Amino acid sequence: MLHRKLKLLPIVAVLALAGCVEQQLATPGPIKIDDCGAAGYGGLVGTPLSRFNPAQVKSPVRVLAPGSVMTMDFRSERLNIEHNERGTITRIYCG
Repeated sequence: MLHRKLKLLPIVAVLALAGCVEQQLATPGPIKIDDCGAAGYGGLVGTPLSRFNPAQVKSPVRVLAPGSVMTMDFRSERLNIEHNERGTITRIYCG
């Protein structure tokens, strides 16, 4: 009888570990929507790009002109500023 229980021990141990791994994967950390502070710059939308001073921003900044080429990597701490052909800010967001 003891021999039979010892055979089951490795199987039970593997199943217990699998349950722990699934639990860790199923509970991600909190998602932050405004890591870069874009909400604080929302008042600049519709104003000239010259009113935005990137030197005052502590996080990385990317200014995007119409049709500009950009990397597709998502960086939640990066502030993106989009503007149109006339130099008016059209969108401010993180990424």
